[in-house]
Amino acid sequence: MKKPWRRNNDQNSLSESFASIHIPTDGSFWKKLFAFAGPGLMVAVGYMDPGNWATDIAGGSQFGYTLLSVILLSNIFAIILQHLSLKLGIAAERDLAQACRDHFSPTVNFILWVLCEIAIIACDLAEVIGSAIALNLLFGIPLPVGILITGIDVLLILMLQSKGFRWLESFVAGLIFVIFACFLYEILVSQPEIMPILSNLLPKKEIIFNPSMLYIAIGILGATVMPHNLYLHSSLVQTRAYPRTSEGKKMAIKFATIDSTVSLLFAFFINAAILIVSAATFHYSGYKDVADIHDAYKLLSPILGTSLASILFAVALLASGQNSTLTGTLAGQIVMEGFLNLKLKPWLRRLITRLLAIVPAFIIAIIYGEKGTTDLLVLSQVVLSMQLSFAVIPLVMFTSDKLKMGEFVNKPALKILAWIISIIIVVLNLYLLYQTFTS
Repeated sequence: MKKPWRRNNDQNSLSESFASIHIPTDGSFWKKLFAFAGPGLMVAVGYMDPGNWATDIAGGSQFGYTLLSVILLSNIFAIILQHLSLKLGIAAERDLAQACRDHFSPTVNFILWVLCEIAIIACDLAEVIGSAIALNLLFGIPLPVGILITGIDVLLILMLQSKGFRWLESFVAGLIFVIFACFLYEILVSQPEIMPILSNLLPKKEIIFNPSMLYIAIGILGATVMPHNLYLHSSLVQTRAYPRTSEGKKMAIKFATIDSTVSLLFAFFINAAILIVSAATFHYSGYKDVADIHDAYKLLSPILGTSLASILFAVALLASGQNSTLTGTLAGQIVMEGFLNLKLKPWLRRLITRLLAIVPAFIIAIIYGEKGTTDLLVLSQVVLSMQLSFAVIPLVMFTSDKLKMGEFVNKPALKILAWIISIIIVVLNLYLLYQTFTS
């Protein structure tokens, strides 16, 4: 049912950073774009976290380039959904969690909050495991010890936040550049064939009818379109001090959309690169069972004939895990404050989330070792995919409601496209549940 917001938004999202970054309203196009650049990169981090690595490596080694179309489709979904997210934040001046608290009953809100926290824990689990694996590959640190070390990153986050939001964004951008450079090198040395890559950007019907391929495809979808990113983006765009007028909001939506789209294209390159390197290196040389980051690391150098291939692979993995940690912290803060109107000190919020991820990862690393942590990594992405509907549907509802969005409501074509994406996500997840429990 369509209805206006029930109350004024009395609490700014991420209040300590709200409208803290100056926007030159009379500056050039590029000056304005630079001022708005940042939130898109912060969000793009979630699209290249360690969970993506597990699903992309498995997809590439088992099925070659076939699942490239899933990465492309997921990225298109992400660009559209993140546009809706930033538009909600700018036009309605509230993040998605605040919007849900305003619109739904307390019971529904509580359920949505719990589901969102599960998604954040699943995402954090992927970051913990990914960082621990990278530490193990680079320095030989045992997995359980590496998992415990990842808890120290709380201090890094607090230090960057205290210096100002631009410091946080700059650090994230630097790590994204490291990941990009590492995979550009991997692509060059693996020498993939161009035509099979281009032909597999179009979807193949076997993806739907092959259960194991579908399982990884939905894992890729879950790893690419991240539910917590929809909450995160609607908040981060409000860190800019643009005029809170109709014209100011139009400008903000325009530049924030450019920032988001360009950043997500970087994420597409990195995700596609992981799958392409896995396909070119493993699938087409007979190593079709490589689904493990450890195995990929060990095999890259001997197959490609350069020790740098494995080292840069692990460096990029560590950068990916640390980057995702930063944005996961912010998402957790936004979700808890938005849904519950509850403020916790950042270090306490981070510690709670981190412990909920570290404990299961630590236990599984001790009992099952490498194989267990890899299975947990893929499972975490399927869990994320399951939570996605509960973030996407409210987002599409709110941005399609003229009483809530006014002149910024979704145009008819965008509204139809957004609902089609939502339905695809729901149907794929229901099918995955059916396959999981009947196989």
